[in-house]
Amino acid sequence: MSRIRAKDTSPERALRRALRDAGHRGYRLHYAKVPGRPDIAFVGRKVAVFVHGCFWHGCPYCRPARPRTHRRFWNEKLDRNKDRDKRKARTLRQAGWLVVTIWECRLKKDPIAQLRRVENALENT
Repeated sequence: MSRIRAKDTSPERALRRALRDAGHRGYRLHYAKVPGRPDIAFVGRKVAVFVHGCFWHGCPYCRPARPRTHRRFWNEKLDRNKDRDKRKARTLRQAGWLVVTIWECRLKKDPIAQLRRVENALENT
């Protein structure tokens, strides 16, 4: 597990590339001055973007299988991750932020649609 990246994952880089190509600049990466440390934060507009890997965050769309060995460990670990994600989003919303969650599988399937989700959030602030 030491090789699992927490920052600059392939899905994060893909979304940032799409944002850059669409002309969106001025965001912060892993902005620590707000609760939850979003992967991408448009600070002035209060838009937080989380790019979630399907396995680690329990994607509701592709529903990845959990490991069959050490089931108790993995179930507790992955459930804690999902609970933490919910807490982060709730805390940010209470602080007046708009939260967008981008799933790895959705980003691979249709990156333009995911870019539009972020752009819609930026327009609604």
